[in-house]
Amino acid sequence: MQKKVVTLLFIAIMTINNVPAQEGTVIPLAEPERTGGMPLFEALDKRQTIRTYKPVELSPQDLSNLLWAAFGINREDGRRTAPSARNWQHFDIYLITAGGWYLYEPQDHALIKLGNEDLREHAGGQDFVQTAPLNLIFVSDQDRITGINPERKDFYSLVDAGFISQNVYLFCTSEGLATVVRAAIDKENLHKVLKLKPSQQVVLAQTVGYPGE
Repeated sequence: MQKKVVTLLFIAIMTINNVPAQEGTVIPLAEPERTGGMPLFEALDKRQTIRTYKPVELSPQDLSNLLWAAFGINREDGRRTAPSARNWQHFDIYLITAGGWYLYEPQDHALIKLGNEDLREHAGGQDFVQTAPLNLIFVSDQDRITGINPERKDFYSLVDAGFISQNVYLFCTSEGLATVVRAAIDKENLHKVLKLKPSQQVVLAQTVGYPGE
């Protein structure tokens, strides 16, 4: 607990002084809100794709809730908010923002700062991707998928990515956020830019933000 408080204080001081967090810095997220929100059937009725975004960063609470809803831990045994075949939990979520790029660490519900560069130009070719506040990149680590033929790994990666992206859609609908899932991305380039391992595979991207005009 003391370590978390010290880390939060460190991040707050850097933010006040407009100093970017160093690479490798662990940034604890706010405790996710696990109750409330829009009723499920209302969220399903209102769910839609939105491609216009305000250039405004998500609030710390919205970001925390979003990542937990996407693929956070919701049980004491470490299982997640989205199904994972054979509980492989082979997906990592990378975040690309104007202020840098990060990896979501669900075990501690925290972000790991990976760099200060604005990589949004690599997150997709659509114009709105370059100015939206947040792009999520869903990455499957094929080494975690065990006990099946290699050709089946792509199938499970696509299926499990669909579960995660739908969680994001329903969360965004519930909270009045805009989102669109995107498959038209340069996966080879993203693999290089994000410095991924050979076993990691970029599967999908999803843009999130406050709706634009």
